[in-house]
Amino acid sequence: MGSKFVQFVCRVLLLVSIVKVGAQQAVFDVMNHGGVADGKTDNSKWFCMGGCKGPIGVQIEGTLLAPEELESSVDIDHWIAFQYVDNLVINGGGSLDGQGPSAWPFNDCLKNPQCKRLPTSLRLDFVTNASIDRITSINSKNVHINIFASQNITISNIKISAPGDSPNTDGIHLGSSHNIQILDSVIATGDDCISFSTGTNNVNISGVRCGPGHGISIGSLGKVDGDDVSFVDIRNCSFVGTQNGVRVKTWAPSEAGTVSHLNVENIEMDNVENPIIIDQQYCPSRSCNAEEFSKVQIKDVKFKNIWGTSSTKYVVTLKCSQTSPCQEIELTDINLNYNGLEGSGVSACSNVEVEAYGQQTPPACTEKIMM
Repeated sequence: MGSKFVQFVCRVLLLVSIVKVGAQQAVFDVMNHGGVADGKTDNSKWFCMGGCKGPIGVQIEGTLLAPEELESSVDIDHWIAFQYVDNLVINGGGSLDGQGPSAWPFNDCLKNPQCKRLPTSLRLDFVTNASIDRITSINSKNVHINIFASQNITISNIKISAPGDSPNTDGIHLGSSHNIQILDSVIATGDDCISFSTGTNNVNISGVRCGPGHGISIGSLGKVDGDDVSFVDIRNCSFVGTQNGVRVKTWAPSEAGTVSHLNVENIEMDNVENPIIIDQQYCPSRSCNAEEFSKVQIKDVKFKNIWGTSSTKYVVTLKCSQTSPCQEIELTDINLNYNGLEGSGVSACSNVEVEAYGQQTPPACTEKIMM
């Protein structure tokens, strides 16, 4: 790793952290201070600089390897984290290699409620006015990039990759964050390309290619009372071979919450299992009950100019809650084809207020979902 301007405090084995940044700026090049680029040496001590002050710039060149040892791979929150920073820039064209295969066998959370957490590759907590540009994240042990309680963040021209069967390797996860832009990036993972948790609003996603992976997911929401995601704009994106296109999912049963002002526009689907899906009976584990209903209110959601192919018969699925039906859902110019052995594609709906405009292939809501 080389840098023109790098400042941060690190923890052992490249668990990096920044706190309480002030008003000065300095320059620190790891390679000029003892760093050894042999892919074996633990260089974490060369990142430890004491208290950093001023705007932070991190330039990554080459490949930074995460540790593979068990003590640095299991029951660890993160590998690299920046906290309480104003004005942060991460760029350089280099790569973060999380060396995920060393930890993925320990991911048993669907079966084990006492499972141990695995580290996120890069966390931004309580960060304002930041950009992440032209870096690559490979094989994270868990989520690749996690943004929490942050605002005014731009992520652009990044590449994220992990095998399609790698567990919980979400590309970018957003929580309790505002004014986020994710632009012109390629994300291929074993989980959601981009995922949202509660308290996230004013998000613009454009020019993202997703696949493989589970698509872009709002939720899952409803675990706690008051979950809210709003004012999300997703446009000019493509999905290739993903499990879902754009999905809204809420737990069954759930606490009260809201998803509103979601706009999905100019989207290409290529062999996607569920191109358009709202699932308010999301229940992937034994800790929920798919026969009960969600209290999360979904309203003002627009799907416009969505085209391409589905790998399953159910091209559009709007499975809304019986106790909190979806409101103000619009389908405009939908042209999604299923060419499999089960006949024509289907748009299936339940407990939803839908208005359809322009082309509708398949015709909107011709089949009712039995709850």
